Amino acid sequence: MLEDIQAAIPLGFLLSFIIGPVFFVLLETSAVKGFRAALCFDLGVILADLLFITIAYFSSFQLLENLSNQPGLYVFGGVILLVYGITTFIKKQAKEAQPNLRVTKGDYLSLFVKGFLLNFINIGVLVFWLGVIIVVGPSLDNDPDRIVVFFTAMIIAYLITDVFKILLAKQLRRRLTSKRIHLIKKGIGVILIICGLVLITKGFLPKDRLNIEKGIEMMREQ
Repeated sequence: MLEDIQAAIPLGFLLSFIIGPVFFVLLETSAVKGFRAALCFDLGVILADLLFITIAYFSSFQLLENLSNQPGLYVFGGVILLVYGITTFIKKQAKEAQPNLRVTKGDYLSLFVKGFLLNFINIGVLVFWLGVIIVVGPSLDNDPDRIVVFFTAMIIAYLITDVFKILLAKQLRRRLTSKRIHLIKKGIGVILIICGLVLITKGFLPKDRLNIEKGIEMMREQ
């Protein structure tokens, strides 16, 4: 079990630095709204990850085959990210001279839901966890207890790393003005648009380019 935990921690650390919409929105939330707001957002993201891990564990190869035959799922998630990104980008700057950084209890819930949905609509995240299950499972003898320990340690390492990212991003809060917040949001909008376009492009790729199972099999053979 200790060896499984030691193997999971580096993966959790690396997972926290995967560049995607969640990565940038988390940093923006911390810088603009503070530690607790960013943590609520991150917990929503992790809940989506836990749901995906559960789905991946109980579906594995069959779900991989279905996903490779349903590229429209990539298009659906990509369109949502694209629309959200465009909305964020074109949103007008607030008129007040100083940014309003107050966060209510309702805002915390909204941020939690936002984190969950932003991660959940990205079908690529599910594909990632399917790949991890298929690659890591045999090395854990497909033992349910070892798999639970491994993924628990990985998620905890992921969360701890995110906490440090949030704390570092929070240091920028003192330097934020309304104009800078507006520029940050525009930057996040551009990133979301790019991520959405990438997902949509994947949906239109030929089926042989979406052969996920073949790619994972190649990883296992290396």
